[in-house]
Amino acid sequence: MADAVTTQTILDGDRLVIQKFTNISDGSGESAVVKVDVSSLAVNTYGHACTGVKINKIWAQTFGMAVDILWDADTNVIADTIPADVMYKMCFSDFGGIPNNAGTGNTGDVLFSTVGASNGDRYTIILECIKTYALPTTY
Repeated sequence: MADAVTTQTILDGDRLVIQKFTNISDGSGESAVVKVDVSSLAVNTYGHACTGVKINKIWAQTFGMAVDILWDADTNVIADTIPADVMYKMCFSDFGGIPNNAGTGNTGDVLFSTVGASNGDRYTIILECIKTYALPTTY
């Protein structure tokens, strides 16, 4: 059996993507699971594909387990950790969001890993992310 997980896209616009993620654990947990797949996000009005995101806001509720939010790369980098058993709200908009600082092999994707998951533990996490785009090579 596996954890029961859902993903709901609330908004996928030119500038922002807002997604809601849930997990009800069977005790197996999640390990570096892709949650924000930038290649699947909508292109902007100029037809440019999203190449990454900056985490602007996080709303979360955890019961029994913590969640590491990771930047995907050859060696994943922790963007933030949501502690176990909390109502959590963080806003990073004062400085433009948490930029992706992953190194080699950076895909732009956001991953989740659960920490200390037991049967019946759960989380609900909503991420508001600012979409980033590669600069066009021609104008």
